[in-house]
Amino acid sequence: MTNPLAALEARLDALRAEWVGAAPAFGADARGRVDAGFDDVVAMSDAGLVRVLEVAGGLRRQLDGVLAALAAEVDQRSDGAFGTEGLAKQHGHRNASQLVAGAVGTTARHAAMLVRVGAATRPRASFTGGWLPPRRPAVAGVLEVGAIGVEAADAICSMLERVAPRTSAARAEAYERELAAFATTVPSSLLQRALTHAEARLDPDGVEPRDEALHEQRSLTFAEDASGMLRLHGRFDVATAAPVKAAIEQIVTEVLQRRRRATSDDGPEDDGPAIDDLRSIPQLQADALADLARHALGCAELPSVAKTTVVLRMSADALAAALSPVRDAFAGDPAAARDDRTRHGSAAPSTPGGLGSIDGFDRVASAATLRRMAADAEIIPVVLGGRGEPLDVGRAKRLFTRAQRVALAERDGGCASCGRNIGYVDAHHISWWERDTGPTDLDNGVLLCTHCHHQVHRDGWRILARRHEIWFVPPPHVDPDQRPRLGGRARFELRGVA
Repeated sequence: MTNPLAALEARLDALRAEWVGAAPAFGADARGRVDAGFDDVVAMSDAGLVRVLEVAGGLRRQLDGVLAALAAEVDQRSDGAFGTEGLAKQHGHRNASQLVAGAVGTTARHAAMLVRVGAATRPRASFTGGWLPPRRPAVAGVLEVGAIGVEAADAICSMLERVAPRTSAARAEAYERELAAFATTVPSSLLQRALTHAEARLDPDGVEPRDEALHEQRSLTFAEDASGMLRLHGRFDVATAAPVKAAIEQIVTEVLQRRRRATSDDGPEDDGPAIDDLRSIPQLQADALADLARHALGCAELPSVAKTTVVLRMSADALAAALSPVRDAFAGDPAAARDDRTRHGSAAPSTPGGLGSIDGFDRVASAATLRRMAADAEIIPVVLGGRGEPLDVGRAKRLFTRAQRVALAERDGGCASCGRNIGYVDAHHISWWERDTGPTDLDNGVLLCTHCHHQVHRDGWRILARRHEIWFVPPPHVDPDQRPRLGGRARFELRGVA
């Protein structure tokens, strides 16, 4: 283990150097120093400001590691076995987390996180008086050098602790190494998706019980506040939430598409509404829920949502099992369908092949949950490209078909670049339809959010797409070596480990 003070000093020296480099020439004296202050920050160039921010972030992460080690030692000296002689109680605190929170000036929750991470990443004392490696050596390695913060370290360690009783040490270590490396390169949202998939693969038998537990916790409450507004508070498991979310998003999407057409130079001048629609996204979602309720009460004002589909993804084996109760139901034997669902629900496969997902949700679902959804909601999984529908249409059509979007979503998992939810992305041609006469084929398609789509074209990124992988090649000003970066679902599913 390196000297933590030396590491912090090195980071601080790097911050000083970047601060001087970001300041204008007239802000530094002859010795190359500046008086740190808001004037310097305001005067920094754009590139200099970003560099200083990145180095300051590294210093903060480095300090996180030091605080975690200190918090773990405080916890060790505050053990209940010491009674009133424990360190925390000597200082008037009930436990170590309270002492750490007061000393650091943070919340008790964050202090408890520091204690957990410190305990998992510090060397352990052996019975012979020597030192053993940390319980989570890979996480300790990237935390020590400031490559990740305490939040990411805690998320990885907590997940591994949950699955430890139900997986082998070797598999847990392999996933820890992959996740620790992955956490150094991605934002927290993508790390959380990777953790969700990793936990499901390390503990596939635990997915269905967790689904059942979440289903039992579903709730929707109403309360009128003092202003007269009705507050709705809901908690839904994915099976309950999927059709609600899909229906509301479909209505909102149609409104946004009409707005886009109305403001586009390509559309007719009278394509938009006579009165401008200035509703925010939350207001649109609230109105969509009200429209659905009115429609259920017999109102015919609701725009058609017939195209709304809840897409369930699972392996071929799970798909075959899922189709049997649906066939029974459509054969006029709903009782047999219920019996079959019960039979399969109690004997879900115990391998990753028994898992699946629902488009628009990060959480992995059990095959039993997907089978119940398919039968109860009459959502029938369809093999991509079935019924003779071609997935590659060449130059015959400009827009990607629904089947093509479903196929692209299997590879990209949302925005292929940033991982944004699949409900907020569009299918785009990699080689442009008009400029490059690019075909409307899967190998020429990519799902991107609006921001990433503009960034790709503005900065000159190249995209290399295959049926199962997609890579982004940065322009020379971003990476002189132009090393391809993996995108799509493969980023967060950690396909490098079994």
